Amino acid sequence: MDEFDVVVVGAGPTGENLAERAHAGGLSVAVVEAELVGGECSYWACMPSKALLRPAAALADARRLPGAREAVSGRLDAAAVLKSRDGFAAHWKDGGQAGWLESAGLVLVRGHGRLDGPKRVAVRTPDGGQRALTARHAVAVCTGTRAALPDLPGLAEARPWTSREATASAQVPPRLAVVGGGVVACEMATAWRALGSEVVQLVRGSRLLPRMEPFAGELVAESLRASGVDVRFGASVTAVRRDGSLTLTLEGGETVTADEVLFATGRVPATSDLGLETVGLEPGRPVEVDSTGLAAGVPDGWLYAAGDVNGRALLTHQGKYQGRVFGQVIADRAAGRPLDTADWGRSVATADEQAVPQVVFTDPEAVSVGLTLQEATRDGRRVRAVDYDLGNLAGAALHADGYQGRARAVVDLDRETLLGATFVGAGVAELLHSATIAVTAEVPISRLWHAVPSFPTLSEVWLRLLETYRG
Repeated sequence: MDEFDVVVVGAGPTGENLAERAHAGGLSVAVVEAELVGGECSYWACMPSKALLRPAAALADARRLPGAREAVSGRLDAAAVLKSRDGFAAHWKDGGQAGWLESAGLVLVRGHGRLDGPKRVAVRTPDGGQRALTARHAVAVCTGTRAALPDLPGLAEARPWTSREATASAQVPPRLAVVGGGVVACEMATAWRALGSEVVQLVRGSRLLPRMEPFAGELVAESLRASGVDVRFGASVTAVRRDGSLTLTLEGGETVTADEVLFATGRVPATSDLGLETVGLEPGRPVEVDSTGLAAGVPDGWLYAAGDVNGRALLTHQGKYQGRVFGQVIADRAAGRPLDTADWGRSVATADEQAVPQVVFTDPEAVSVGLTLQEATRDGRRVRAVDYDLGNLAGAALHADGYQGRARAVVDLDRETLLGATFVGAGVAELLHSATIAVTAEVPISRLWHAVPSFPTLSEVWLRLLETYRG
């Protein structure tokens, strides 16, 4: 039996950060991984998807500038883009990340880990053997999520793409159907259309990016259609058949033909085979935690869950943030050090509830942090939405001919602080961190007046939003 202070199940970015923080606090740590060290983000999500999207954005930017557009001809070199993507995914080999993990003083245990009662993890190793790990202080579950597929006739036999196949495909499909209207659906429709696929996007609802401000989805849909994507709303798939090509049947009887179909219809926590039942929790469900990472309903305070698996904020950077916070909490509790659990204290993941930043790498980019107007109003806050047309900025005019974009700030009228911000437009991702700082630090509007933006940049939108607010 192997004994460690902490056992971490899952070596994605969340598990890596939690393990490193716990080890930095003086604890011995084993990290169990069933697939590749580095997790979903490194091989099938953030890194390969952005490697597919960045060339499309660069080409689109060039075509929007006089002089540059004349120098650009033809389409993207799909083979070169896919080769670059393979490099950013480390060719789906984890030697580099496994080497980092071990160099950081962490013990890597390869195999499928399952809880086996309090503070115990049973590992089925790649050679079919078994290894029993025991934790003196804590077990941290960092297994993330997996793609959710609907129960449709013919779907399993049709071999649909999930986000994994969409980011890792070695070939550009001539015709691609994308089912869904969220982040993965919009990004992959953008990427594969730019690489040469004919793309139809089938959205069951009435808009794209439903968790963001409505104008974000409207502008992204307009751009997707301008690029040649056939975006259809109110389109529900009822059956799928593969007979050489794919046939998707829609509610009402209409059919769509494609060579591949991506179902980007949500994700579920990867807990169905985690042994949760051995500690009184329900398999297949998120592991609910408090703001220090402790799992609810497990006696004696030893089980933690960080990242997507706990359902708090399903984003890689938020999982890494939780890993840093919860890893420190584990080390502090083990050493008997007091915790700082006030809002924004070192021992709590307050940002999960009040300041989650997100970038959608479509063209235009859509970025947000904090609350939308609808969310703030639903919470009973007295708020005002302040809107500005990004195209009116000198920096936007220099960025691209005919620049289209929009900004919104949601202001708490009682405290005169920023509750949320949304920007949509080319190049706006780099505006997001300033908004994140303003929301997280609760910077008063009166103080933001003294944060002078450089001219002529897109950041001048901050001044314009403040001027609009004051009237």
